Amino acid sequence: MLLDKFAPAIFVFLWSTGWIVAKYAAMHSGPFTFLTLRYGFSALAFVLLCSFTGARWPRDWSSVLRAVYSGIFLHGIYLGGLWWAIAEGVPAGISGIIAALQPLMTAMAAPYLVGERLQPMQRFGLLLGFVGIAIAISPKLLASDAASLWQSAVPLGVNLLAMVSVTYGTLYQKRHLQTGDLRTIATLQYVGALIVAVPLALTFEDLHFDGTHQAILALVWSVFGLSMGAVGLLLYLIRRGQVSRAASLIYLMPPAVAIEAAIAFGEPLTLPIIIGTLIVVAGVYLTNRRTADVVPE
Repeated sequence: MLLDKFAPAIFVFLWSTGWIVAKYAAMHSGPFTFLTLRYGFSALAFVLLCSFTGARWPRDWSSVLRAVYSGIFLHGIYLGGLWWAIAEGVPAGISGIIAALQPLMTAMAAPYLVGERLQPMQRFGLLLGFVGIAIAISPKLLASDAASLWQSAVPLGVNLLAMVSVTYGTLYQKRHLQTGDLRTIATLQYVGALIVAVPLALTFEDLHFDGTHQAILALVWSVFGLSMGAVGLLLYLIRRGQVSRAASLIYLMPPAVAIEAAIAFGEPLTLPIIIGTLIVVAGVYLTNRRTADVVPE
């Protein structure tokens, strides 16, 4: 019960640091190379955790393949597409808009894939969250001229595909992986992520990783803070509550990142960010109210 109470706040903090880590990591490694290292060490860390804690591994191949399959979308395609798009010049404001689409995608698809039904107030909360995100990043969005947007057409498409991927992976997790040990499921999901990242790194990058202490610290936090901490909490939230309500926490990421960037890099907190944050918090509260009806398929 204590974890249920604090898990959302901890998840928001841990997940939001991924954007800060990405900014550091991009200076020291290619995106696919860094993700390959992250996924590999994350899988190893989870194997050790499973061994020391006596986690139960799936007893049939269908469960194994489902976990690996979900990891391809939850981690491999999602982070691979997102990191590559940003490296190819997608403006941060546009990427934030696309990231904010995930809760809406999840809410729209959940009735068809996992049988969830949201009440009108929760739907309003999702919409309100999107409005808050739009306000918060509007200065960056308006600062992007038409020429730069056109040149980023392919990366923008890949960024959108990444959000579709994590939305599908979240819903698949909710429908097909509601039983089983989350520790072993997470381990197998990183195997699925490696299936995506390794070929991309070998094909498109020179496997450069400079090994500086900044790069190593970014990798360590990516493995233990993000891959084990944040992702573990996300899987827990999906299993314990509505998938749409878990996804709505994504709305808090850009405002949280703005605050962290102000501390880490001295970036200013603008009035639109402050106003947008307040609206986002209201939207997340409405979406996470315990008033939804879950209608089984």
